[in-house]
Amino acid sequence: MRSEAQRLGYLEGWISVVLNTALFAVKYAVGAAAGSISMIADALHTLSDTLTSFVLLLGFWISSRRPDKEHPFGHGRAEIISALIIGVLLAVVGFGFLRESIARLQHRTSAVFNSWAVAVFVLSVVLKEGLAQFSIWAGKKTKSSSLLADGWHHRSDAIASALIVVGALFGTRYWWIDGVMGICVALLILYATYDIMKHAASPLLGEAPDPDLECKVQAIVREQASDVTALHHFHMHRYGEHVELTFHVRLPPEMTLAAAHETATRIERALRDRLNVEATIHTEPYV
Repeated sequence: MRSEAQRLGYLEGWISVVLNTALFAVKYAVGAAAGSISMIADALHTLSDTLTSFVLLLGFWISSRRPDKEHPFGHGRAEIISALIIGVLLAVVGFGFLRESIARLQHRTSAVFNSWAVAVFVLSVVLKEGLAQFSIWAGKKTKSSSLLADGWHHRSDAIASALIVVGALFGTRYWWIDGVMGICVALLILYATYDIMKHAASPLLGEAPDPDLECKVQAIVREQASDVTALHHFHMHRYGEHVELTFHVRLPPEMTLAAAHETATRIERALRDRLNVEATIHTEPYV
């Protein structure tokens, strides 16, 4: 049975593929007709959204596979890897746009915009920001790094389209506006790349347990075992939705090994049932 993160991930991914493919075709056509590097760049940015959505779908498919002998903790980190791939694709697109926009300014090349082009990019702003809102909402709801990454990818495309609309309105007066807007789009994409890569790499490097989760764990431990005098040495490892948590508890030194084991098992069961966390508890005597 699919988790909520997987259901929302598949829904967002397929909506993104269909919508971005259609937007790319229309944007590229009007951009080529206008001879606008910023419009063509934004059209290719939209096409890259389609590719990253396929990466997102692949990541969710791999992460949904059950644990096996080679991967006893499951395949949940495939989703984080897909977010890193999205970031790399964005970086390639961003540097390509930056190079072409600078060349356009060096050659003093202008663009001719028409009302159809402006209308297409205004529509793109509305649709892509709506898709970004949905993807970011789903990412926050399910704590999915790849959904958040895809959401910011959509939002960068929406802002890029908005900048192009501004450029189209002033393009007839200033020959350089298209090249400058192209540079702005490229810098925006590169900033989105940095943000995505930073948030995706952090879980792979290893993060400290969330303070809110630690408080919940402590509350459950106190509730399940009044004999525990202290908790410390928290270590958490995330594999997508699968969370492994280890920590130490101090118990009275006169407690038997069997009683200490029963206490640890009771706490582990409560954490599994209430927080969906697989805990391993090290017991030590309180001195």
